[in-house]
Amino acid sequence: MEQKAARYPGLLDHAMTVRRNVIFQSTAFNTSEQKDYFINDCCFGDDLAHWLMERLRARGIHTDTEPGQEDFGWYFRFRAGKSGYCFIISYRPSEGPRPGDWMCTIERETGLLGWIFHWSRKRGIQPDAVEAIHAILSTSPQISGVRWFSDKDYETEENGQATPTAA
Repeated sequence: MEQKAARYPGLLDHAMTVRRNVIFQSTAFNTSEQKDYFINDCCFGDDLAHWLMERLRARGIHTDTEPGQEDFGWYFRFRAGKSGYCFIISYRPSEGPRPGDWMCTIERETGLLGWIFHWSRKRGIQPDAVEAIHAILSTSPQISGVRWFSDKDYETEENGQATPTAA
């Protein structure tokens, strides 16, 4: 891979520097009132999804009109540059002195061919996609403790960074 990157400068730069997983805290969104439309009692995040979608649209970024729900939480699709992405939202409740966390991930939309050929949704995420989300989270007074993680670090919640891209 190093050889390929040397022959094609910039080809792998973003793949090595973009962090696609973010953890943050916020008490501005529902984390206690279970709604009758939740698939599971813990499926919080629909209001957070709507809030993020509105702010992305205000920045000229196309999003789904409504978020979708899975058994773990919520997601919505958006377009940044020429690529489509999926922003996935889950809530982890507080435990002892640890506050509750919003745990989110950006995946790349791969389309039908990607699904058929099992292309990774983790690859090809461009800096403009993570920076769009980061700009909203990092400037909102409703959000605190924003930490971005590589996939490896996300599993252990180590080495969280203040920005989604390496300087």
